[in-house]
Amino acid sequence: MSSYLIRGVRVLGAEPTDLLVRDGLVVEAGRGVAAAGAEVVEADGLVALPGLVDLHTHLREPGREDAETVETGSRAAALGGYTAVCAMANTSPVADTAGVVEQVWRLGREAGLVDVQPIGAVTVGLAGERLAELGAMASSAANVRIFSDDGHCVADPRLMRRALEYVKAFDGIIAQHAEEPRLTQGAQMHEGEVSTRLGLTGWPAVAEEAIIARDVLLAEHVGSRLHVCHVSTAGSVEVLRHAKERGVRVTAEVTPHHLLLTDERAATYDPVFKVNPPLRTADDVAALRAALADGIIDIVATDHAPHAVEDKECEWGYARPGMVGLETALSVVLDVLGERWDLIADRMSRVPARIAGLTEHGHDPVPGAPATFTLVDPAARRTVDPTVSASRSRNNPYAGLVLPGRIVATFLRGVPTVLDGKAVR
Repeated sequence: MSSYLIRGVRVLGAEPTDLLVRDGLVVEAGRGVAAAGAEVVEADGLVALPGLVDLHTHLREPGREDAETVETGSRAAALGGYTAVCAMANTSPVADTAGVVEQVWRLGREAGLVDVQPIGAVTVGLAGERLAELGAMASSAANVRIFSDDGHCVADPRLMRRALEYVKAFDGIIAQHAEEPRLTQGAQMHEGEVSTRLGLTGWPAVAEEAIIARDVLLAEHVGSRLHVCHVSTAGSVEVLRHAKERGVRVTAEVTPHHLLLTDERAATYDPVFKVNPPLRTADDVAALRAALADGIIDIVATDHAPHAVEDKECEWGYARPGMVGLETALSVVLDVLGERWDLIADRMSRVPARIAGLTEHGHDPVPGAPATFTLVDPAARRTVDPTVSASRSRNNPYAGLVLPGRIVATFLRGVPTVLDGKAVR
């Protein structure tokens, strides 16, 4: 295995230092480190962060390879500074058996760009009627620990309770898509002043908040682990705050787009801004930002949702919800939080790795740690161009925005997957 000398880098924004990478580890740090034969990476002005970890990625394979594959999604992730992604179960066939999750896991290993950790479905076919093979997926080679019907809510409270009880046996997690479906029938966007003005059926905030409130009570009753996907409202933040004060074992995520964009974007009727849950109000965005900073919301997760052209370049009502986000997530978070490097490392690497049980990830690049990290140029600014993307899809809601930061390099266990801003393979 090659060795690398990262020269002049600022680890988590600290004073410049050199890092020597050998045999998959950071073996030395300090000024003036010398290593004969090591490949030198000049990193003046760059910041080193632990490799980013995404708890919510849609890779579409198997079944919708026209929108994304494990390989193309992995490449997009590496270019975004990620070293591990958790792949959601809404593939075709659904990842509700040991065989399908192992297929996704093996495709990730073959791509070799990031660690792909499959998420298993909670119910068979995401139908919400009976539990999937949770134990078989957990004991498979993929070692599944998170289960989600994302895209669909586990709406039946009895079934949700049974799922929480089942995964408790192996300290698993149920990740809930919080949406009371009877309150969102026909919904096209956030229910509020903008939806009324546009004449689009609204999705009320309470549809999310009611499920979160129910599920934290169920998790508290059972004593199991609950993760709330893509939190989007100020009311949800308050439900989570009270649950955490009571010691409920609940964690939560927010997406970059819910931290930056509001429902006013729907005024263009551009389907790129159609997403599930919908973009909310400026007040919701402010509440989400504050909750992320103070830890009520534990992590940032992309909900990277690539779609084929025909599923987005159509009338709003026919468009599928979702946005790509792996290659822009860190830039959006930098724009929102500023250069608070330790906080960013927590919300985008250490905590998601801990939640998912990915023990090889989430480590600061210091001597003795796995050489799994990313190098960021915080001074760079870029205009987002959806046509320049490793993803197969172009449904990027940030098109034309100028965002801070550029990923210069990404290392996975001492092997570069990105160098000089370009994928190595």
